[in-house]
Amino acid sequence: MQDIEPYYNWRHLYAAEDDERSPFFGRTYSEFEFSLTVYNYYIHPQWDEFGSRTLYMKILFVDYELQYAIIELIGEWNDAIENDIMTLRREITDKLYKLGIVKFILIAENVLNFHSSDADYYEEWREQIVEEGGWVALLGLPPASQYDFKKSRLTNYINLIEFPQWRTLKPEMVFQQLDNQLLRLLD
Repeated sequence: MQDIEPYYNWRHLYAAEDDERSPFFGRTYSEFEFSLTVYNYYIHPQWDEFGSRTLYMKILFVDYELQYAIIELIGEWNDAIENDIMTLRREITDKLYKLGIVKFILIAENVLNFHSSDADYYEEWREQIVEEGGWVALLGLPPASQYDFKKSRLTNYINLIEFPQWRTLKPEMVFQQLDNQLLRLLD
């Protein structure tokens, strides 16, 4: 796990630690000091912690004008014990929402497990952003985690989407394609 870095091909376009509005503004990173862990496995030091003991993230891109953020996740998404959705909402997405972000692209290719609890925070999130034309898309969630996500009926609030080619596109193109697809679904 220590070799899995956050996606870095957009770093020349956006870096959360350089964005004064970002929750991670001013952070510094080491390439050599591994201190973050998912259970007893170290993860790459470029990931950001946001209050969860098992789930970490990286804000890959934010466009305040078009009102979207692209966030990559790694670890175990555990709502049953850690209430990770509450932590993600309160520490990250609510802060971005206050800055006008209403469309969230969560990349979950490196989410190893998903454990659900109740849907309250998901429902609240959807209600908060849908009034302003917003949505949440979850990309690349592994099949076993997708099964648990669907079984918990969280797809009523978050759109599970297969979009493996996202890495080959610029962030604006990823957003445009998802926005067009989701606006058709939501209409």
